[in-house]
Amino acid sequence: MRPSTARVGAFDLVIAAGGLILLLLAVQNLGPALAAFRGDGAWGTFTAHRVECVQHPGHEQCTWLGEFRAGRTVRPEVAFYGGERGSFTPGQAARAFDTGRRGHVYGPGGSNEWIAVALLMLAGLGLASRPLWRLRRARRPVGEPGAGPRTDAEPPTDAGPRTDADP
Repeated sequence: MRPSTARVGAFDLVIAAGGLILLLLAVQNLGPALAAFRGDGAWGTFTAHRVECVQHPGHEQCTWLGEFRAGRTVRPEVAFYGGERGSFTPGQAARAFDTGRRGHVYGPGGSNEWIAVALLMLAGLGLASRPLWRLRRARRPVGEPGAGPRTDAEPPTDAGPRTDADP
């Protein structure tokens, strides 16, 4: 049996490039997401100033914006992760921590953002490795399971000689 020709098309390369972009995004957010999960960061106080909400069909997404203070560090206009419309009143303060993620601080419960980051990373790895799957599959001998379609010039490997008893 002869091996089939290995080729990676433009579509595979575009998919792989998209996977690399997803990987880059995931890697950039992995550290802060894990820190938010563990509760690691600079602890301080978040003071709520205002709530901003976006209406979507079927639900509303709200974010409280305010000021975060930890020692001498003051971060104005940061969002409190996971704060809903009724979480605060303007001027109310709450304990929070800063993981270094731009624009966000977290409450004592942290977050589960690491799950989305991990899924993004897995999707990126899968898409980025698509050309490798195609090359590996193309290098299998024709007729081997997973090798791709059989051509008409090749006899089926699983068929024996026909007998009169065959339908």
